[in-house]
Amino acid sequence: MKPEFDFFKTSMGDSRQADYYLGCHDSSVFLDFNTTKDNLIYLCRISFDGYGCCNLDNNSKCLDGQLSNEFIEQLSKEKLDQEIITKIVLELIRLNMDIIWKDALEEYNLIDQGRQAKLY
Repeated sequence: MKPEFDFFKTSMGDSRQADYYLGCHDSSVFLDFNTTKDNLIYLCRISFDGYGCCNLDNNSKCLDGQLSNEFIEQLSKEKLDQEIITKIVLELIRLNMDIIWKDALEEYNLIDQGRQAKLY
């Protein structure tokens, strides 16, 4: 059974610039995304209640073209498809697990255990 994150579109103040923003876990986690010049999506920061803000800066790995397009399509809709957006966000987190706080990811169940197991 997949966890329910209940992702929602949001916005942030001027001090936290990004192209797209999502929240989840009843506003306990916020994710900020940017777009490259090639229209690829990458995670630029993620904040967790109890941990603070983890900036990925220029070290973040991008989604491929197909998933980037799906992400942009989802964010253009009024209502997010939770299954699709969860798949995309978990993939982006998987790509960048080595630069995101593992204890925070585990606490908020943002590590796709099935995929993580396949990596080892």
